[in-house]
Amino acid sequence: MRLDRRAFLSAAAVALAGCAAQPSGGTASSQPRRGGRLRAVFAGGGAQESLDPHLANLFLEASRSKAMFDKLADYGTDVSIVPRLASGWEADAKLGTWRVTLREAAFHDGRPVRAADVLHSYARIADEKRTFRAKANLALIDLRNSRAVGERTVEFRLRRPYAEFPNVLAAFGAYIVPEGADSFSRPVGSGPFAFGSFQPGRSLLLRRNPDYWEGAAYVDELEYLIANEESARVNAVLGGQADYAHDLTPATARTHQDGGRMSIVRLTNSGMQAFAMKVDRPPFDDPRLRQAMFLLADRSQMIDSVLAGAGQVGNDLFGKDYLYYAAGIPQRTPDLDQARWLIDEAGAKGLRIQLDTSAAASGFLEAASVFADQARQAGLEVSAKVGNKDTYWADVLNKGTICCYRSGAMPIETHFSQRLLTNSTTNATKWSRPAFDALYEQAVASPDEARRREIYQEMQRTLHAEGGFLIWGFADWLLGTSPRLRGVANAPANTLDWARFDKVWLG
Repeated sequence: MRLDRRAFLSAAAVALAGCAAQPSGGTASSQPRRGGRLRAVFAGGGAQESLDPHLANLFLEASRSKAMFDKLADYGTDVSIVPRLASGWEADAKLGTWRVTLREAAFHDGRPVRAADVLHSYARIADEKRTFRAKANLALIDLRNSRAVGERTVEFRLRRPYAEFPNVLAAFGAYIVPEGADSFSRPVGSGPFAFGSFQPGRSLLLRRNPDYWEGAAYVDELEYLIANEESARVNAVLGGQADYAHDLTPATARTHQDGGRMSIVRLTNSGMQAFAMKVDRPPFDDPRLRQAMFLLADRSQMIDSVLAGAGQVGNDLFGKDYLYYAAGIPQRTPDLDQARWLIDEAGAKGLRIQLDTSAAASGFLEAASVFADQARQAGLEVSAKVGNKDTYWADVLNKGTICCYRSGAMPIETHFSQRLLTNSTTNATKWSRPAFDALYEQAVASPDEARRREIYQEMQRTLHAEGGFLIWGFADWLLGTSPRLRGVANAPANTLDWARFDKVWLG
């Protein structure tokens, strides 16, 4: 179980992909050039936002974190694992001990990245008194018995055999910070950009790290700007106040794709689009009603109406086209008669259901409206409640019964561990099944890839039949860029090259 030549070649391909320019209008140079300030505008989290990379949850926070910090590994464009601060890893025969070797890299203050920094970072994330997103991923590491073997090798002892340990190294939010770091008012990382200034809820200014281990960024400065309204993000690019607008609607993309003042970049198969039903409380603790919801959904209509055709239909399973995806499960299609029958059997005809939604993500309001109309045809009275876009994700994690939901890319195993195990910290459907947890443990303890695939397929069959995620589609992520911005990669959200700004340049 070592990082082999194929993984290193994959990493090289990822790096080269970051330098591949997207077609765009204007006369900007197609050859990389240095200089300038790149301004990127995202939806934000309000005045209470933090630069703590271990708290990163929003797409804005994820992009800022990767600009200032590194992980040991990350996800390639096909969601395979590629090395970052780790130059390699190797397991013992029982998969219970893994040795990770660090490449030569330095923090922004000149200190080398050491094994002690890795151990501190993971211990901070795993702190029982705190709730960090990557905490569930790191729970299998026995940190007390893990150790530094010299300055640049970490020996991780695991609580159980775990064949998918490289996924942990790439976990969302598992960034490496300097030993002792616990305040991030002026962050010090090892990433391609160093801290400049910060106005919470408004902007973050970063400067190029000339000594970055993978090579200095092309742009001199990177500025993150906040605009929660899509129209404001678009107008910032059109008006020359920004070069990159994250997260556009299909309608906006269609309007501007031939205009010349803003180029549209499509990141294909990037975003899972779903409704999350909480299975631990009425009314969706009744599996008959969940089945009815699956069957009344017209996914093609959702793709056409909400995404303007910019996506593919989903089948209530995460990770379409990823490793281990259960492509053999028949695609669900609308069956209103069966849905009505199940609703009657559950005694739910005419039931009023509140669907939580928000402008926190593009398409959520439209998705709620279209789905409510579909549900009414089957005898349910679904009404959308629009929540606070700044607190939406925290609000819907534990409150309510059904909400609009989306996700970027991650391995299917990571989706299980973060969202579907009894102790998962972001379990929005409150799915809790001891037998399901046990299957997961069997899969990750097996060195046999074929056996792991078989178990993951069984887990997906269970989720397809009984789970709480109604995954209706996989959307293209849509970005708007100024004609002078070049090198934006076609990489799914949450992967290494998505919203990555050290490999782009300004014409």
